[in-house]
Amino acid sequence: MCETNRPWERGHVQVYTGDGKGKTTAALGLALRAAGAGAKVFIAQFAKGRPTAELASLTRLSDLITVKRYGREHFIVGEPAREDIEAAQQGLQETQEAIASGKYPLVILDEANVAVDLGLFSAEALLAVVNAKPEYVEIVITGRNADRRVVDRADLVTEMRQIKHYYSKGVKARRGIEE
Repeated sequence: MCETNRPWERGHVQVYTGDGKGKTTAALGLALRAAGAGAKVFIAQFAKGRPTAELASLTRLSDLITVKRYGREHFIVGEPAREDIEAAQQGLQETQEAIASGKYPLVILDEANVAVDLGLFSAEALLAVVNAKPEYVEIVITGRNADRRVVDRADLVTEMRQIKHYYSKGVKARRGIEE
């Protein structure tokens, strides 16, 4: 178990992007690993508001993993509504506060790349949050269409590439697998 809020000397910035499945899943796997080592984790989910099985599981680990959602219960298609922008910007502010608190050595900004791509907040605003992190805080940023500046800032970038997906055969999202 982790004896302090600083389980590692230096935190890195990781980006999981691409059009393939598994970005959030990989980030949540890292959250489980960190929590298993006793580290507290803060997860900010942008542009997500619908109930999911992952959220149900994570609430059972609320003593180590804090999840905040900054989205409404619908997909954003086209121009985002004012409420979508306000929710995402509030989320980025709260995430910055969580990072600065020193309480969370691992912070995940789930779908933050999508939030930038949709114009919910700017890449500059995201990078300002990342660049203000204490040395020991590990940051994970997920989502498709990662801005080149975010990729350049990262220490580790993984691109999930879709080769084949059963959605193309009409398979809908399944509870416990995709939602």
